[in-house]
Amino acid sequence: MPAPIEDYALIGDLQSAALVSRDGSIDWLCLPRFDSPACFAALLHDESAGRWRLAPADPNATVTRKYRADTLILETEWETAEGRVKVIDCMPPRGEAADLVRVVQGISGTVTMRMHLKIRFDYGHIVPWVRHSGSDLGAVAGPDAVWLRSGVHLHGAGFATHADFTVSAGERVPFVLTYQQSHLPVPVPVDAEQAIADTQEFWTDWIKQSTYTGKWSEEVKRSLILLKALTYSPTGGIVAAATTSLPEQPGGSRNWDYRYCWLRDSTFTLQALISTGFLDEAKAWRDWLLRAVAGDPAELQIMYGLHGSRRLPEYELEWLNGYGGAQPVRVGNAASGQLQLDVWGEVLDTLHLGRSAGINDSQPAWDVQKALLDYLEGAWHLPDNSLWEVRGQRQHFVHSKMMAWAGFDRAVRTVREHGLDGPVERWAAIRDRIHAEVCRFGFDSQRNTFTQFYGSSGLDAALLLIPRVGFLPWNDPRVVGTVEAIQRELCHDGFVLRYEPQKEHVDGLPGTEGAFLACSFWLADALHGIGRVQEARDLFDKLLRIRNDVGLLSEEVDTTTFAHLGNTPQAYSLVGLINTALRLESD
Repeated sequence: MPAPIEDYALIGDLQSAALVSRDGSIDWLCLPRFDSPACFAALLHDESAGRWRLAPADPNATVTRKYRADTLILETEWETAEGRVKVIDCMPPRGEAADLVRVVQGISGTVTMRMHLKIRFDYGHIVPWVRHSGSDLGAVAGPDAVWLRSGVHLHGAGFATHADFTVSAGERVPFVLTYQQSHLPVPVPVDAEQAIADTQEFWTDWIKQSTYTGKWSEEVKRSLILLKALTYSPTGGIVAAATTSLPEQPGGSRNWDYRYCWLRDSTFTLQALISTGFLDEAKAWRDWLLRAVAGDPAELQIMYGLHGSRRLPEYELEWLNGYGGAQPVRVGNAASGQLQLDVWGEVLDTLHLGRSAGINDSQPAWDVQKALLDYLEGAWHLPDNSLWEVRGQRQHFVHSKMMAWAGFDRAVRTVREHGLDGPVERWAAIRDRIHAEVCRFGFDSQRNTFTQFYGSSGLDAALLLIPRVGFLPWNDPRVVGTVEAIQRELCHDGFVLRYEPQKEHVDGLPGTEGAFLACSFWLADALHGIGRVQEARDLFDKLLRIRNDVGLLSEEVDTTTFAHLGNTPQAYSLVGLINTALRLESD
């Protein structure tokens, strides 16, 4: 069995990332990009799908771990009967090729170490041709090639590579795994010690830009580093998570590929980056967004690939058992073809936020926005699949209509505040019409709450965003009533479900899911907004305790066991933490 989701730490080089378990096993790594096929996929099967474990031979060794200061260098320390040893893991900033560096450092005594490497390309499907040469190896299959350079003798057995060695106090034993496409020349190996130094310098210099110095400085900085680690640096796109198919319900079928860039994340992400001083990253994300959505506004998608690509066909990897037996394992995401009206509003809101923050704007950017508004004018009244990508019947979701309202509202404000051209009176009339319709058909006056969709008896955590986007003020009785209804009906000890999956068969899928962490941060924001400040702070503290020992948050949490669920680390959860810390700091 793979480790619990919360037992994994992340290392990465801003183009891909690896998950490292507490027992020293790298169980997930896609190369050369986040969305490439994995060469270590034990996370979704077992070790036969590929992994790289480096740890003491003593099965009774005790372990602690941490990131080195404000970096993405992972240090895992074991204590054994023989002594103490540390493994330092990192992926240095990408140079000629992708490198993964592991250094074993002796701290005290003499510790027997064991290395087990099993490379399996194409998500565990392909066994490569491996050649050993003393302390080095090369593995090739089709388009992929990996080289391992080490300081110890390697030997092959059982279609895997092994090494047993000892490390004494003061000794350092390096391992460098390098990926390159097989038709290209073998890359020059990086020096392990220099790579660690370069990685430390990069992250230390980067986080110094943070302007946040409040009460939760440590938690916010760690979340910013992890958010940066989910950024694909060549384009500025930010993936929703580093993994695919980690289940939202143990053993269930709600398993999706999150290695793509979601538009629903855009405003919250931009807000987090701008508010903490990372304007270069904010601009890169805004520019990625403009390139991705360019084209026919009727063909706007909810998500795109790392380069802004549109085709993300979904298929299943039938040879993988799935994490904890949760099947199917999916690659690609069919939700990319859904109609989600909220994304038009979210893009318009994001671009308005960037403009207001002083990020350089251009006439072509405004032309894109006007084209989006032209489409939205004729489409806002349609039913859709909602921001939660439900695969059931389309409905008139209240959040979708609210974000359509936000799109026109931001357009009106852009013309009036920034002097740009546009039919402002027409846009204002549409905005007011949407507002009136939502308040008439999306509000249940008997229960004093907005509902998930027109005529629904269910609730939706996205309703917590009504005042946040300015649709109604925080002190409106309908807002207060909605927050209290969500607390009663969608909360488990403060942790918020997105909605009730089986109620009214809204999402068309079997099973259920855990509490959605981003929504739980929204509840803390909402409690603060309606004046229940201490309750908001208490909930925020509870959410901070859900982070694992090195600060990662997944998509969801089991409200009974507090085990992490869903893909990890989840950008939406990390952004939620950052923005809630900023809001609570504003008292």
